[in-house]
Amino acid sequence: MRHNKNFNHLSRTHAHRAAMLSNMACSLIMHKRINTTVAKAKALRKYVEPLLTKSKDDSINSRRVVFSYLQNKEAIKELFSTVSRAIDKRPGGYTRIIKTGFRLGDAAETCFIELVDFNENMLKQSAKKSTRTRRSSKKKEAATDVVAEEVSTEAPASEEKVAE
Repeated sequence: MRHNKNFNHLSRTHAHRAAMLSNMACSLIMHKRINTTVAKAKALRKYVEPLLTKSKDDSINSRRVVFSYLQNKEAIKELFSTVSRAIDKRPGGYTRIIKTGFRLGDAAETCFIELVDFNENMLKQSAKKSTRTRRSSKKKEAATDVVAEEVSTEAPASEEKVAE
């Protein structure tokens, strides 16, 4: 019986699965984003998020624990120097999975998994978000039009001064 055995074995033996997740975690830490299948990405999320939490505490013990999972010195250096500083204030949820469609050969559902604090495009969009109101914005548009007209009438005058 399979009572309370709730993780995906990914059709691999334990050793193969551990090696694959370790390699994928190292690649994720080094490159900040990797393309994979959805099932592997979900398994990787469960594997790597506790390691990212452990990396917030930069001690010899936490480095040894993380190294026992990853077995890659360059990835450990990157994790404890760059990544841990970026995720320092975040209480959890360090990765994001975005589905990208289906693979041509076997129709497997693909996605990319990335570290949340390293996607510049998403960070810019979240900074630009403004609160929406139900009120009419005609007053704001009229005010910006007046300012734009003043700027456009002043611009040629300043160009003429520069030309003289």
